[in-house]
Amino acid sequence: MTKPTEGRLVWNHSTHINSLIPVLERLIKQDGIQTVTPGQIGRVKGHCPHLQLRISVPIRGGFKVIARQGKTVQEVFILTNLQQNQLEEAIAIAMKK
Repeated sequence: MTKPTEGRLVWNHSTHINSLIPVLERLIKQDGIQTVTPGQIGRVKGHCPHLQLRISVPIRGGFKVIARQGKTVQEVFILTNLQQNQLEEAIAIAMKK
């Protein structure tokens, strides 16, 4: 039997939403996740008291996810062979721990 390979987390920005990185580190340990890349960070008018990850749109080879906490929003690109509902389950598991 072969050991499942762990995905990788790409560090290409110096700033991230607080508490996002530990969630992404748990997410890459799940089967089917190949690469997770945090992207552009920005500000929004609405306030989200707790960290939320929401699948936005499909991209080639995966999905774009929007992470929100407080008045900050950040794109996260996830390359995966999982279907959208499977990725939603994987995100929910990563958020719980």
